[in-house]
Amino acid sequence: MSGALSYHSGLAAEHQVEAHYQRGGSKIAAHRWRGRYGGEIDLIARDGDTVVFIEVKRAQTHAWAVERVSRRQLERIGVSADEFVAGQPDCANLDRRFDVALVDAQGRIEILENAYQFD
Repeated sequence: MSGALSYHSGLAAEHQVEAHYQRGGSKIAAHRWRGRYGGEIDLIARDGDTVVFIEVKRAQTHAWAVERVSRRQLERIGVSADEFVAGQPDCANLDRRFDVALVDAQGRIEILENAYQFD
């Protein structure tokens, strides 16, 4: 897949996942939030008393998509999540959850809740 096509299909997947969370009652707090230390979080949502950090991965199949999530990437997102919460006083006492949203070539979404535990 070319760079531009990959970029746009990734954006489309993020929009699909955003709509999925909104249908479930979550409020989207940020899109493509970037921390100062190099981590980007695709979506950040509020689900009741929980801040949900969402990494979106798109590939031909859900199995291929999950293979594209690296431990190093998860760790960077964890650091960025700490930074996001530190800058949001209303989030300080909320629970945190890290989800991975997998989107396949047919647009089917699979959510892996609590895919990563914050230390």
